[in-house]
Amino acid sequence: MFLFRKRSMPETQDDDISLNNKSRRPPNTAFRQQRLKSWQPILSPRSVLPLLICIVCVFLPIGIGLIITAYGVQDLSIDYSKCDVLAPRSDEFEEIPSKYIRHHFKKRLHSKPSWRLVQNENDEEEIVCQLQFEIPNKINKSIYVYYKLSNFYQNHRSYVESFDHNQLKGKVVKLDKLNTACRPLRTYHRGEEDEKIVYPCGLIANSMFNDTFSNKFVNIDSDDDGVEDYLLTNKKISWSIDRHHRFKRTHYNVSDIVPPPNWMKKFPDGYSEDNLPNLEEWEELQVWMRTAAFPKFYKLALKNETSALKAGNYTIDIGLNYPVSIFGGSKSFIISTSVGIGGRNVSLGVVFLIVTCVGGLFAMIFLVTLCLQPRTMGDHSYLNFDEEEDNSNENRIKDATTSLREIL
Repeated sequence: MFLFRKRSMPETQDDDISLNNKSRRPPNTAFRQQRLKSWQPILSPRSVLPLLICIVCVFLPIGIGLIITAYGVQDLSIDYSKCDVLAPRSDEFEEIPSKYIRHHFKKRLHSKPSWRLVQNENDEEEIVCQLQFEIPNKINKSIYVYYKLSNFYQNHRSYVESFDHNQLKGKVVKLDKLNTACRPLRTYHRGEEDEKIVYPCGLIANSMFNDTFSNKFVNIDSDDDGVEDYLLTNKKISWSIDRHHRFKRTHYNVSDIVPPPNWMKKFPDGYSEDNLPNLEEWEELQVWMRTAAFPKFYKLALKNETSALKAGNYTIDIGLNYPVSIFGGSKSFIISTSVGIGGRNVSLGVVFLIVTCVGGLFAMIFLVTLCLQPRTMGDHSYLNFDEEEDNSNENRIKDATTSLREIL
């Protein structure tokens, strides 16, 4: 028994050592040993040339179709940033410089757009830029009116995050719970009043575009006033999810909140029970709160989806309230139609045509090279490395077995 005990002790020690020193080798599976099946294409002129021809055949009609569709959009763009400086303060209209105008219609314009400055009858402090323009041909529904801003970076991180979700949903948010991203426009005090919560807080709401557009195109060719005016609406210009879910009427007490500093012209005496804005119905704010990805962007202001716009001369009044010179930008008034791919955007079709040209160029180069300087291709069966690897493994195993037998 003693002998057996002596012999068993070292065996136990060896077992403990083997358990403690486990192998770090990964399991011998196809996934862990990177033996999964894969496809490695062998590129040759004969295989690449049909692929390039297919790309040309597919991309060429798509690009042409996109460009033709984009050219079907009719639009008029007038940059009125300098209206308060260049437009005359008289009863006569003056032609707008050509560099501020861009248009695309089915027919040519007989008269250039013009402008003038008039005083707002309801607000003596507001100056109105009155634009006169021609629609040379009848435009079928739908008609959209946009304002365009340039050099305005709504995509800045601090700007994008500067609002409070719960405030927009109508909830009463205390100061300590208010989103810190709204700084420095979380609180504001006027004169000797105590600091109050800004509603809605943040930079986005404070910088809202506040130029006003009249809700109709006045037809100056009409004999009877208002008979052929083209009516526009600001209803359903925002996303439906914003109108029904994201924005709600607030439950704040009027005495606990103040408007953002840049809203003081609209609310000179602050909020009251009569003028407290209902964000659920204020679609212009909902549109503005959808921040743009680029410094040059369009925002929908008015639309008419029920009737066509007849040919003629029209005017529209724009209240000048929003300064753009402080950030070196510009603002434009835009009338546009819409197609299946959206507004007038030729760049997407141009990209498809560029890809078509590059593919066609390389296809021609490969075809000429293949015809003038053909190259004999080797047998692809010799590129099967898996069989060679298996054979080499078998040879290594045989060599190891032979050497082991010689040692024994």
